[in-house]
Amino acid sequence: MNSKLKDAGMDELFRGILTLQSLEECYNFFEDLCTITELRAMEQRFEVARMLDDGQIYSDIVRETGASTATISRVNKCLTYGTDGYRTVLDRLKEQNG
Repeated sequence: MNSKLKDAGMDELFRGILTLQSLEECYNFFEDLCTITELRAMEQRFEVARMLDDGQIYSDIVRETGASTATISRVNKCLTYGTDGYRTVLDRLKEQNG
């Protein structure tokens, strides 16, 4: 965890997110919280993480997502050396989807 990120306000935000109980509640909350551009950027990074985890190569990811190679590289760095945030979510989704 990034100690520069952690504070009482961020804790409260994340506690609030953890109270969401459905996709509809997530859509409503995040649409209020973020711009469409911010949400699309997060969606793109998560899709890049999923594709990297599936073993796809940069050129395919660029073509399918429109992400820059810099974004792909950053996501790959997080998957390899990060705090395992992507890994946790990707693994849990795989478990849910069988």
